[in-house]
Amino acid sequence: MFHWKKMGNLFNPSTIIDRPIWMHEFAQAPATLVFDTFVRIYFSCRPAPDSKGQYVSYSAFVDVDRKDLFKVLKMSSEPILQLGSLGTFDEFGTYPVSVIKINNQYNASYAGWTRCESVPFNVAIGHGISADNGETFVKSGSGPILSYTPDEPFILSGPKIRKFNDVYYLFYIAGTKWVLDGQKPEPVYKIRMARSTDGIHWIKENKELIQSKVEDDEAQASPDVFYHDGLYHMFFCYRYSKGYRSKEFGYRIGYASSSNLIDWERDDSKVHIDVSESGWDSEMISYPHVFELDGEVYMLYLGNQVGKGGFGIAKAVFN
Repeated sequence: MFHWKKMGNLFNPSTIIDRPIWMHEFAQAPATLVFDTFVRIYFSCRPAPDSKGQYVSYSAFVDVDRKDLFKVLKMSSEPILQLGSLGTFDEFGTYPVSVIKINNQYNASYAGWTRCESVPFNVAIGHGISADNGETFVKSGSGPILSYTPDEPFILSGPKIRKFNDVYYLFYIAGTKWVLDGQKPEPVYKIRMARSTDGIHWIKENKELIQSKVEDDEAQASPDVFYHDGLYHMFFCYRYSKGYRSKEFGYRIGYASSSNLIDWERDDSKVHIDVSESGWDSEMISYPHVFELDGEVYMLYLGNQVGKGGFGIAKAVFN
C-alpha cells in the first residue's frame, strides 16, 4: 500500500531569472535518469505564445543533487531535441520524453506533435540517441517509430520506456475519438503497451490496458510502471472528456496493478495522493512519474493547468 507525503513544488521555470527564452513557462511530464551524484529530470516547456496565441513546445532537463533533490545543479542551455522540419510529425513540439540507457547509449522515446485544421493537433512517437550523456539527442530520422494504424488512428503519445526481465516495454497512449466540448474538439485517449528486444523496434499489444472509471470517454495519460514487492504497479492520470480544465472535471491520478504487465486491475482507492486544499496543485494533479532512489520511492507530478507552474515531488510512505 502506497501513501504519499507531498514535499512541495520542486521546479518551476518561470521562477528562474536567467532561463532561456524558449523555457518561458510550463515544466510538463517530468521523467528521471539517475546518475552517480545527481538526478536528471527531463520535462517539456514552452516559449511565450505567438501573436495568434499559438504555442510550440521543447524538451529540456534540470539536474538536481542526488542528496538534496531541491538543489538545482544544472539546467539545459538548449532543447534536448530540435523541432522537426516543415511538414514533419514533430514540427511544432516534442512532449513528452522518456530516456533509458541501452548498451551504453542514452535513448529517448518522445512524442512529436504537429498542428491540424479540423482538430488542434496530432501526435506520434519518435526516437533519438545521445552522444553527450543525455544532454542532447539526435533523431533517428524525420519520421516516427510508432505511428497511426487502423486500430490507433491518431494521438500516439506519452511514451514511458521500461525494462523488465530483459524485455523493453513502452507504455503509451493512443487516441480513440475526438469529442466536441461546445465548439472545441477535445481528444479521448487510452493506455496501451508495446514490447521490444532492442528498445527501438516495437510490437504493439493492441489492447487497452486500463478500464475507464468516470465515464466511457475518460481520457487516460502518463502511464508509469515499476516493480515493487512482487507486483507491477502503474500510476497514471485521467480526466473527463469535457470541462477538464476545471477542478471538478480535471486531471486526477489513478492506480492499477498487474502480475504479468498485460492484465491490470484498477483500484484508485490505493492512490493516496490528491489535490491540495490550496496552492499550485489545488485544482488538478497529473502526469505522475515514479522512481526509486537510495532506498526511497518518489513521485514527480504536475499541478494546476497541467504543469504551467512546474512539477512537484512526493515521497512514498509504506504501511
